[in-house]
Amino acid sequence: MNLQIRPETANDSAAIAAVTIAAFADAAHSSHTEQFIVAALRREGQLSVSLVAERAGAVVGHVAASPVTINDASIGWYGLGPVSVLPSLQGQGIGTQLVESALDLLRRNGAAGCVVLGEPAYYRRFGFVATPSLTLPGAPAEYFQALSFDGAPPQGTVAYHAAFSAQE
Repeated sequence: MNLQIRPETANDSAAIAAVTIAAFADAAHSSHTEQFIVAALRREGQLSVSLVAERAGAVVGHVAASPVTINDASIGWYGLGPVSVLPSLQGQGIGTQLVESALDLLRRNGAAGCVVLGEPAYYRRFGFVATPSLTLPGAPAEYFQALSFDGAPPQGTVAYHAAFSAQE
């Protein structure tokens, strides 16, 4: 079946929430608030990238990216995630296509780079690497990774938008 990656529309929010809930339902590392984070980012106008994967007219995956702040005053950096794919379709390359599309869009829009908190083996394929000079408080160093689009990564502490604390 054909897969289409496209920007979210106003009609996609319920489907995105459903896919996100399903994708993280059995994730041990999850606080199970990812759907609330996406909704809060959208409400706050901080959902810089929101792409869906659509197959046969149904949303089967989603990726988000939002601005992050770095205490060294670097600008143009974004955080990737959450990335969600329906569990029955995981392992078929949908997540890879979503991440590649999001990173391409960030590059085309002039982003300086992107960070992600996630599985090192998965995100390494996109060029993300753990960077000791760039930290996220409370995150295991090997799981917090950066991908610089234009030169060396910044040095400092990263903060995600307050929407990442959303609980409902």
